[in-house]
Amino acid sequence: MPAKYHIHTEPAAPRFRPVGKLGVVEWREDCSNCHNCVKRACVYGFYRDEADTLRNASGYLDYIYQCKGCLNCVQDCTKGILTRVVNPEYRRLGDGYYSPDIVLSTWYQAETGRIPVSGAGYGGPFSGSGFDSMWTDMSEIVRPTRDGIHGREYISTGMDVGRKPSHLAFDDGRPLGEPPPLLESPMPVMFEAVPERWRRGTVVSAIARAAAEIGLFSVVRAGDVSPELAAEQGHVVPWLEDARLPADGPFTAAAMVMISDGDDVAKVQASLKEENADRIVAIRVPANPQVSRRVGELVRDGAEVIHLVFDAHGREQAPSKPRHARDVLREVHGELVRDGVRDLVTLCASGGIAQAEHVAKAIICGADLVAVDVPLALALECRLCGECDRDAPCPVSMDDIELRYAMRRVVNLMGAWHQQMIEMLGAMGIREVRRLRGETGRCMFFDDLERETFGRLFGTRKDQVAAASS
Repeated sequence: MPAKYHIHTEPAAPRFRPVGKLGVVEWREDCSNCHNCVKRACVYGFYRDEADTLRNASGYLDYIYQCKGCLNCVQDCTKGILTRVVNPEYRRLGDGYYSPDIVLSTWYQAETGRIPVSGAGYGGPFSGSGFDSMWTDMSEIVRPTRDGIHGREYISTGMDVGRKPSHLAFDDGRPLGEPPPLLESPMPVMFEAVPERWRRGTVVSAIARAAAEIGLFSVVRAGDVSPELAAEQGHVVPWLEDARLPADGPFTAAAMVMISDGDDVAKVQASLKEENADRIVAIRVPANPQVSRRVGELVRDGAEVIHLVFDAHGREQAPSKPRHARDVLREVHGELVRDGVRDLVTLCASGGIAQAEHVAKAIICGADLVAVDVPLALALECRLCGECDRDAPCPVSMDDIELRYAMRRVVNLMGAWHQQMIEMLGAMGIREVRRLRGETGRCMFFDDLERETFGRLFGTRKDQVAAASS
């Protein structure tokens, strides 16, 4: 049995004061200076942090970073002068998909490397769109608590990358033929190519080197290759946007390269394989309504890895009513299973992977692994404010971020995600993430439950009728 995979994390305090969600407003003139002030009894110690801030810096810490909202101080104050408020600046974080809660949670994980816990519990809706309409099965949640999943129990998060043979042939007990090249990732996660808005300063290099430090793969545009990254050929995946690999380039010995889909993609793949038969070639395919048919064609033509690309919110490219990755992945996976070729190819999905739970849910829908991009920028304190798109100065100066510090923040985020994956797999009673692929029986879908429960009484939803007719 291989050694347990572990990501070493270290605290990495933010360079800029984070935007807190909750604060407590008080009217000091009514304070009676109780000797048993509720501030001293804060179980999370945030008022002590406030005092330290007042002592070491100017200004008043009116919005306490990472307040858990337990309301003990509000309820126990004898004068009733404390009240909880929501920071208006917090409401402006993120966008319609990457909510302020996701941004704040990602910051916390990048800072501490720990799983975020809220003292106030989950206060949102029990169902939403996309991955939020999936509920994972936690029927074995007692067992990991008993056995200690971070102790003696072994749970594998490793995932194979590459094309597997459809069958094995032997001659007098000896296998015939050479097996295709196969790589292993210790987590079903790779880093997507850094979007244009964040390709500045040390960001690209820090993300790629952080991936190499923890054994993951990182997609890097060929034009972003730097001499410092040349030594990471086993983990850096050059994206050949012009479909050619320079004969004297720094990545001629890369373990895996990526090319974009096109009419001559099979010829390009064959050419790259002729140069180096042990090199794995991944093909980027934009997700659209016809993607399942295209994936089937590529698999039959010998594709090893197919990278399905969704937009930043996890939607396909469609003129109207684009589907979420949840539905597209289920369709693609189902088609490959029906054709009997699912195990021949590795399926990766990028776009809309905002939290650790989305990794497991994408795998349940049929992916082998996912590629993340926006959460890595959030780990570097990005607020998704959009100032960079308007050529305005970045409020967190990502151009000036120090390399080792950026690497530590990214590693911390992946460390927290890995712990959450271990927790989820243990609660499901699954000891290796490979078994989770396509296991929709380990998950409940809100649409299915609603239809089975209320469909006979109220019929079909109007939006579903419109979608079916279109």
